Amino acid sequence: MAASTHTVTNQAPPLVGYDVFAADRALVEAVDRHIDPGLLDEAREELSALGRTAGSAQVQEWGALANENPPKLHTHDRYGHRIDEVEFHPAWHRLLGKGVSAGLTAAWNRPGGHLRRAAAFVVWTQVEAGNGCPLSMTHAAVPALRADPALAAEWEPRLTSTIYDQGLRPAAEKAGVLFGMGMTEKQGGSDVRANTTEARPLAEDGTYELTGHKWFCSAPMSDGFLVLAQAPGGLTCFLVPRVLEDGTRNVFRIQRLKDKLGNKSNASSEVEFDGTWARRVGDEGRGVRTIIEMVAATRLDCVLGSASLMRQAVAQAVHHSTYREAFGGKLIDKPLMRNVLADLALESEAATTLAMRLAAAYDDGSEQERAFLRLAVPAAKYWVTKRCTPVAVEALECLGGNGYVEEWGMARLLRESPLNSIWEGAGNVQALDVLRALQREPGALDAYLREVGRARGADHRLDGAIKNLLAELADLDGVEGRARRLVERVALVLQGSLLVQYAPPEVADAFCASRLGGDWGSAFGTLPHSLDLATVVERARPVS
Repeated sequence: MAASTHTVTNQAPPLVGYDVFAADRALVEAVDRHIDPGLLDEAREELSALGRTAGSAQVQEWGALANENPPKLHTHDRYGHRIDEVEFHPAWHRLLGKGVSAGLTAAWNRPGGHLRRAAAFVVWTQVEAGNGCPLSMTHAAVPALRADPALAAEWEPRLTSTIYDQGLRPAAEKAGVLFGMGMTEKQGGSDVRANTTEARPLAEDGTYELTGHKWFCSAPMSDGFLVLAQAPGGLTCFLVPRVLEDGTRNVFRIQRLKDKLGNKSNASSEVEFDGTWARRVGDEGRGVRTIIEMVAATRLDCVLGSASLMRQAVAQAVHHSTYREAFGGKLIDKPLMRNVLADLALESEAATTLAMRLAAAYDDGSEQERAFLRLAVPAAKYWVTKRCTPVAVEALECLGGNGYVEEWGMARLLRESPLNSIWEGAGNVQALDVLRALQREPGALDAYLREVGRARGADHRLDGAIKNLLAELADLDGVEGRARRLVERVALVLQGSLLVQYAPPEVADAFCASRLGGDWGSAFGTLPHSLDLATVVERARPVS
C-alpha cells in the first residue's frame, strides 16, 4: 500500500520544551514590578527552573497520566478492616511532590513569598490543575491556624515544608504535611451556618468528638483538615488529624469520591465523622471568623488558577495559529483570527496582572493593602473565574476539530475551566461579599479608589469608567439585585487601571477600548480593527 496517503503535513508541533515562566511576558513583568529588587535574580532563576520543568515533555505527560488515571477509593482491606484510603497514580505523586518542593506551600515565612508562590502556582498548574487543590489548602491553612499560637507553632513548620512526605503516619513523624478542608454539608452548601455536624467537648481542654457528614472534602489523603462543626458555644473551627499521635487512624470514613466534570486527578470526597477526635482552633462560636482567613487565601488561588488556565489556553491557541496554514497563509496572519487571538490575549493578561497585584498586596501586609484585598479579592474571584470558561471555549475553537479531541489537551482545560468559579463560593457569594465590604468597611473602598486613581488621567475611557462606577457606588440601597453588574465593573476598572499603568500601550489601548469604552461585540474577536492587534498577539506567543 502506498504510504503517501498517510503523510502528515500542516500540523503544529507540540508545545513542549519551553520555559513556561519566561515565555509569559505579563507574568515575568509582574514579578519584576512587584518583588524586592534584591530578590529578583533569585526569584527569576527559581521560576525559570520551574518553568522549564513545567514545559518539558516528561512533566506534561505526567499531567496527562494523572488526569487519565483518576484516584480510586479503597474503603476496606481484603480482611474487611476499614482503611478509607485513596490510591493515586504515580504521576499524581510526582506532580504534587514537585509542587511542594517548588515552595507552593511555603509562602508565609520567606521574603516575597506570596508573589513568588503566586507566579509558581500560575506556572505549575498549567501542567495539571488538579494538584493545585491540596497545594492551595495546605498553603491557606497557615493563617487560620495562627488563631491558636500553640497549634500554629506545632503545625506551621510541617505545612510550610518543601518536602512531600507521602503516606498516612502521625504528623510528628513526617518531614512535611498536607491539609484539606471540610465546610460544605449537603443541607447547607455555601450557608455554612446551617451546618449540623456536632462537636462534643472531651475531658482534655480544647479537644472534642465530632459527629456528622461533610458533603465536599477535597484531598482526603491529607494529614489534617480544618472543618466547621456546632460546638456548645456555636459554629466553631476544628483541626482533624487523619492519624492520631499514637499511630491509630482517626475516624474518617470516606463514603465515596465525587465523579466530577473536570479536576479528575484530584480526589473530592464525602466523609463521615463518628466519634472523630478534633482540636479546637480559635474560640467557640467564631468558626467562620477563624476559617475565613483560609477561605480568603484559597479565593486568591482561584484567581491564580483561572489565570493559569487562561494563559495555557491562549498559549496553545497562539502556538497552533503560528504554524497552521489555511487559505494561502498562516492562521496567525489572518485579520479575523488575529482579532480573536488578541481578544483572548487581553483577557489572559488582565487576569494575570490583577492576580499578581493581589499577591503583592499579601506580601506588603500594610493596613491599606489589607483593606484593598478585602474588596479586590472577592471582586477578582467573581470576575476572573467567570471569564475562564469563555476563554477556554474560544481557544479550543482556534484549534478547530483538533481542539475537540481529548489527546490535544484543550478538552481537559475546558472541563477544568468552571471549577474556580464554583469553589470557595460561587458568583453570588462573591458578589454579596463585595457588597458587605462596601457597606461595612469604608476603608476597603478607599483603598480600592486609591489604587485605581493611580491611573486616572492616562486614558479617557478609564476615566469615564471610574466616573460611572462612582455613580453606581453612590447609592447602595437595594443594590443586591444589581450586585453582579456592580462587581463586574469594580473588577474591570481595576484591571484597566493596572494595564494602563503597567502594560504596553497596545494592550492597554485595546483593553480600554473594548472592556471600558464599549467598542466591543458579544463574542471574542470583535475588537476594533484599527487597533495594533498584531503586537498584542505577538506578546502572547509562547516563545522564551
